[in-house]
Amino acid sequence: MATPCSACHNLLQMGTKIVAVGRNYAAHAKEMGTDVPTEPVLFLKPTSSYLDNGGTIEVPYSLESLHPEVELAVVIGRKARDVPEAVAMDYVGGYAVALDMTAREIQASAKAAGLPWTLSKGQDTFTPISSVLPTSMVPDPDNLELWLKVDGETRQKGSTKDTIFKIPFLISHISSMMTLLEGDVILTGTPPGVGPVKVGQKITAGITGLLDVHFNVEKRRRPESC
Repeated sequence: MATPCSACHNLLQMGTKIVAVGRNYAAHAKEMGTDVPTEPVLFLKPTSSYLDNGGTIEVPYSLESLHPEVELAVVIGRKARDVPEAVAMDYVGGYAVALDMTAREIQASAKAAGLPWTLSKGQDTFTPISSVLPTSMVPDPDNLELWLKVDGETRQKGSTKDTIFKIPFLISHISSMMTLLEGDVILTGTPPGVGPVKVGQKITAGITGLLDVHFNVEKRRRPESC
C-alpha cells in the first residue's frame, strides 16, 4: 500500500468546498434510471461532512439506512480559475478515496418536489475520506480500480477509465464557473453497484494497490433536551 502524504492531507483542512459530479459513470446512471448526462451534473457538499478513516458514519435518527458511493477524490493544489483543459492537471495536489453517503429517501423526495439534494448528501459524516496521496504516487488517475465492501461482501468495483468526464475536463469546466481553491475536492463520480447499508454494518473501500479505508455505521443519537 502507498504511504499518504501528511502535508497533502493538510490540504483537506484548507479546502472550502466539495464539488461532486453526479452520474459520471454510464452504468451508474442506468442503474439509477436516469439518462447519461451530456455535461457534468454538479452539486456541492460542505467540508463539515468529512469523516476521517476509522470513524463512524451516522445514520440520521429518522432513517434506517444510507447508500455509500465510492469515488476518486481529486484534491486541488492551488487556486484555479478559468483553467484551460490542457494544463488542468497542474492544479491537482493529490488524490484520495471518498464515500458520498446518500440518504436515498430524502434525495428521492427532493427530486420529486424539484428541490435541492443538500439534505440527502451534506449531513455530518456524509463524506468519509482517506488520507491524501501525492500525485507522484498516482501516475495514471484514469486507470484506477475503486472498490467498496459491506461486511466483507463486494458491492462496488469499477475503474476510473469508465468515467464519462475526465479530470482535466472537470477542473476546466468547474473552474470556468466557480473558483477552485487550494484544498477543495472534486468527487469524480461512482461506479455501479450502489445499495443500502444499515446500522451495525461495516464498510471498507479503497483504490486497489494504493490505499483502503474502513468505517462503522451507527445511528445518530438524538440531542438531549435541555
